[in-house]
Amino acid sequence: MSKTYYDPADLRKFGKITEWSKDLGEKFFEYYGKVFEEGALTAREKSLIALAVAHTEQCPYCIDAYTKDGLQRGVTKEEMMEAIHVGAAIKSGATLVHGVQMMNKVNKLDG
Repeated sequence: MSKTYYDPADLRKFGKITEWSKDLGEKFFEYYGKVFEEGALTAREKSLIALAVAHTEQCPYCIDAYTKDGLQRGVTKEEMMEAIHVGAAIKSGATLVHGVQMMNKVNKLDG
């Protein structure tokens, strides 16, 4: 098997980020835990959102984690793929809408 830059085993080391910055690391994990508690959104819905964002941010660790989490919460493969498409549509739309910035700059420079 070929070695990749991202070692899936490193995901299990995520908690160690507190070692070099205990206060900030602990605050992050406290916040992270609160975000994923049940609230206006269910844990299942939050997992699906996290999976879509993981793809738009291109985080292989997050993709692995939230694919597994989603499956454990009953998210179907069709729901996962649809969520990824939603994320991709927003990401591509956000990229394309910045074309207006370029158009404005061209018009200013041409004018």
